[in-house]
Amino acid sequence: MQPIFIDEHALSLDDFASQCAQQTAIADYPLAERVEKNVVIYQAARLLQAATQDKPQMLSELHRLLASGPGVFVVQGLYRDKAVIDRNSELFETLLKEESATHSGADHFATAGSNGRIWNALQKVAERDADAFIDYYANPLLALICEAWLGPGYQMTAQVNQVRPGGKAQQPHRDYHLGFQQNEVVKRFPLPLQILSQYLTLQGAVAHSDMPLASGPTQLLPWSQHYQAGYLAWRDPRFIEHFQKHYVQLPLSKGDGLFFNPALFHAAGTNSTQDHIRTANLLQISSSFGKAMEQVNRQKVLEHIYPSLRLRVMAAAEQEAVIAAAAEGYSFPTNLDTDPPAGGLAPQTQQQLLRLALKEKWSPAVFNQRLQECTDKRRA
Repeated sequence: MQPIFIDEHALSLDDFASQCAQQTAIADYPLAERVEKNVVIYQAARLLQAATQDKPQMLSELHRLLASGPGVFVVQGLYRDKAVIDRNSELFETLLKEESATHSGADHFATAGSNGRIWNALQKVAERDADAFIDYYANPLLALICEAWLGPGYQMTAQVNQVRPGGKAQQPHRDYHLGFQQNEVVKRFPLPLQILSQYLTLQGAVAHSDMPLASGPTQLLPWSQHYQAGYLAWRDPRFIEHFQKHYVQLPLSKGDGLFFNPALFHAAGTNSTQDHIRTANLLQISSSFGKAMEQVNRQKVLEHIYPSLRLRVMAAAEQEAVIAAAAEGYSFPTNLDTDPPAGGLAPQTQQQLLRLALKEKWSPAVFNQRLQECTDKRRA
């Protein structure tokens, strides 16, 4: 019987290697142009034409590829109008210069400061240049790709990543949600939920510059999303070594799109050029299902219960049950400019703040002040 809750003892490099050794067959993807290094390559015009002829079939092919296939594909010519890319790139450069003096330097899976990073580029572009935003996201093929994996009602976010000459490769990893959590947190989620989490987001990257191999385009390990224990495995040195021996990279042209299952092992590569800046708009698209049924003002709940809770003598399990019911236990969504990761890849949660307050016996006034600061930091 397969265990529901697993730890690092469940990891098997042999099983992982076996999953990753699968080969991608072009016959399984009739709309594709070709398969290169186990990655399926599409032409944007062909996908759009297929969508007009049989949209469910086109969406089904992309979904199967991400779920039961190699887990990654490239769309060449996703943006045919390079002026749209260039206009947004100019905005990115302006934002990078403006934020360089105040940016926290926090990054994910890379040394702080080695990359240029714009958090919440989607909102910042909309605020700076409405027409640039409209032209960029008025891309029907991008919308179809999102719908293929997530269905309707998805939510788009975007974070610009710029890797400069000499920038080193990231650590190979899986991505949001559970890829941002430490192993001690991951182990608390039953394995079916770990597997389910990959269906809650889609990873995408739009090339805002040409990306020759020397510039370090994304390192990819096709088929690696199939390894069920992968959210506990990606920090393991044995799995890192396997990734580094077997990853593939594909050059991209400006305007191309790369999309993959968030459970796919991947990493930004090393930019070994002397003068080529590699810029990508990273798209993190979320399912509509990741929401509670009711909108609860948890700050008000905590302000009202804290004076009584701090005076209660309770068993630890009872107190934890109250904390779980009252406070937000997840770090996201947040504003990563003002609420950077704390001791890992995720910022402090309301639950963590409440536990600290109870441990240190803060007064209600101090707790309310710190809680408000926490709320303010998370606003976009």
